[in-house]
This record gives sequence, structure tokens and C-alpha cells, in this order.
Amino acid sequence: MPLGELDRYVAIYLNDHLAGATGGRQLVKRAASSNAGTPYGEFLGELEHEIAEDVASLERIMERLEVSKDPLKQVAAFGAEKLGRLKLNGRLIGYSPLSRLVELEALALGIEGKRALWRSLRQIAPSDERLDEEELDVLIRRAQRQRDDLEPHRLAAAEEALTAESSVST
Repeated sequence: MPLGELDRYVAIYLNDHLAGATGGRQLVKRAASSNAGTPYGEFLGELEHEIAEDVASLERIMERLEVSKDPLKQVAAFGAEKLGRLKLNGRLIGYSPLSRLVELEALALGIEGKRALWRSLRQIAPSDERLDEEELDVLIRRAQRQRDDLEPHRLAAAEEALTAESSVST
């Protein structure tokens, strides 16, 4: 049976978020590697595992809703993350404090988007037995905690990248 218009919107919405999650997972993995041996690297390594769990949760929800993965969106997300590495960061080659700040801000935006996804699904969960309200509540709380835990690192990175004292030493 072909998907109805509403089902198509759900499929598009979930695939858009899965693509974003795929890009976010690649970004956090790269950021953790670039910051290995620092407090940033330790935090990002832990966040990488949680984001992988969140992606798996989204994939399980998509399966329950009988939404197929859109391979083109997955490839596009992977490519966009790779392209994002070409951003200007104040250095011709290598990693800079500005690189870290931009990556942490991108992760903050991704986590906010993920929390919005879980909240949107939670809103419709009472009318769709395939959605588990308790599971979504846990995912919402985890996304909020991730965002809260990320913020001190983002602010420290902003200070390192944007203050005169730190710029002289890097």
C-alpha cells in the first residue's frame, strides 16, 4: 500500500533527522579525534557513544513506523560533513581554536534539533501506539543533558578562540 501524504511527511521528517544525526555522528567522531588527550576529547568521546545510541534509537523508531532509510540523504549528510572540514579556521592547514568552537557550536545545534525531534514525536505519541512515550521522555531528557553538558565546553572554546590572551598563545 503506498504511503499516504501524512505518512510521507513523517518519512521525510525522520529521514532528514537521520541524515542530520549521521552528519553529527561523523562530526563528533572527528572532533573527539582532533581533541584527543584534552578535556574536550574526553567529553567528545563520551558524547560520540551517546550520539551513536541516539542514532540507533531513531533507526528503531523508523522501523516501528515502517519508514525506510533514504540512502541519498545518508550519502548527502556524509558528504556535507566532509565538506564542512574545508571551513576557514584562521590556519591554512591544521586544527585551530576556532575549529573547535565551530564544531562545538555545530554539535550544540544538532543536539537542539535532536531534542526537537524527540519532542515532536512525543507530541504525537498518544495517537500512535508505535511510539513509546516513556522511551521518548528518556530521549528528551538525555538530549537536554547532552546540551547542558556541552555548554561549558563550548564557552571555554569560545574564550580560547576569541580572546586576545588565548589567541597570542595559540
